Amino acid sequence: MSKQIMLLPGDGIGQEIIGSAKMVLNTIAEKYNITFTFNQHSIGGAAYEEHGTPLADETVEACLQSDAILLGAVGGKKWDSLPPHLRPEQGLLKIRKALGLFANIRPIKGFAPLLHASPLKEEVIHGSDILIIRELTGGLYFGKPSERREDGNAAVDTLYYHRAEIERIVEKAFESAMIRSKHITSIDKANVLESSRMWREIVDEKSKAYPEVTVEHMLVDAAAMKLVTNPTSFDVMVTENLFGDILSDEASVLTGSIGMLPSASLSEGIGLFEPVHGSAPDIAGKGIANPLGMILSAALMLRYSFDLDEEATEIETAVSKTLEAGYHTADLDIKNGTKVGTAEMTELVVQQIKQ
Repeated sequence: MSKQIMLLPGDGIGQEIIGSAKMVLNTIAEKYNITFTFNQHSIGGAAYEEHGTPLADETVEACLQSDAILLGAVGGKKWDSLPPHLRPEQGLLKIRKALGLFANIRPIKGFAPLLHASPLKEEVIHGSDILIIRELTGGLYFGKPSERREDGNAAVDTLYYHRAEIERIVEKAFESAMIRSKHITSIDKANVLESSRMWREIVDEKSKAYPEVTVEHMLVDAAAMKLVTNPTSFDVMVTENLFGDILSDEASVLTGSIGMLPSASLSEGIGLFEPVHGSAPDIAGKGIANPLGMILSAALMLRYSFDLDEEATEIETAVSKTLEAGYHTADLDIKNGTKVGTAEMTELVVQQIKQ
């Protein structure tokens, strides 16, 4: 097997941790006789400095020629004063739209040595294993018009969804549920929003093709409360863009280790994989960034883009064993553990894979 992987380091610690993912993937390639070819382009603030835009057209074209994309992180105070269309985050929105990345997938699963750092009681969070599936290209973030009116004294944002956009994300949720615990919680605001009422109708229509899957509808405010009171009640959660953005960020802190969490953004073809955490410019260049979210994102890439489940599991197991051995980066807290830097943590995971 031979695959082309595009690396988009981005800004801040993204420049460091992308190398960790590459090192781990090269270790997997050697062990399993796979060929990975890497290309690299800029995105976000780095792309603005290089091209005057947070995402150059040539980068989009190069991504389209790749089999999958690994992205570090974008953003930083350095670019906060730029006009909105030149901010680093616009590069991320543009690449999602250009590649048709309609499904954002975030696994929320705690690692036992880190659960004591959760803001929830350990007995509440223990055993939780959630897959949040968020629609990524529609809703308030992309609806038109989105503008100021009445001399700037009024603002309008438009929540727009087409049936086809909802159908494909709901289909992805049912496919995911079939290989997990066959339970879906569909999140909406059907008591207020017409788009949510259509969303709920489509979920019910799709459920007829998956009689083995239990479907539960839940209003977004109730879901937000249940995430912190009974997270183990969820398996697959599926929702629209804005709700998914908020709920996935809420869920990401429950395990007490946001630096550990990966994500996948999928289209009908190519996928983009990135850690949940930000660019953390305050620690960039210090060699202390946590590379594990990036490494686990590479594992998701193997599973979702290349159908290499065994190899993905190998990486995930290596990360778990490294943590169980007590090694952690500065952002994590393992009782009686050993604190290491970015390079050391990466090498520890590599050695686990080789063993």
